[in-house]
Amino acid sequence: QVQVVESGGGLVQAGGSLRLSCAASGRTFLKYMGWFRQAPGKEREFVASISWSSSRTNYADSVKGRFTISRDDANNTVYLQINSLKPEDSAVYYCAANTQTESYWGQGTQVTVSS
Repeated sequence: QVQVVESGGGLVQAGGSLRLSCAASGRTFLKYMGWFRQAPGKEREFVASISWSSSRTNYADSVKGRFTISRDDANNTVYLQINSLKPEDSAVYYCAANTQTESYWGQGTQVTVSS
């Protein structure tokens, strides 16, 4: 079993920044890791992902240019640097760690952006 733990959420003013962290532990043969978010009453949506082997990244159009995903091989950790936060970015942010056949999800970290 892979344990996935997110951290770094909080309350931030519009225009501010946050850095979210996602640490994966246990039996990890990771293919890629990614970030998703879900606002109340809405579906979970893709935010960003990074390949473990190639470091290729992918971003949703809504966050491109403001969010940056990166990884730390030594700690099996991925980060999401979030800049120029907007109120519509408010959501629970979830981290997913993906092997060849399975996805493991964290419990989420709340990001709230005030105007």
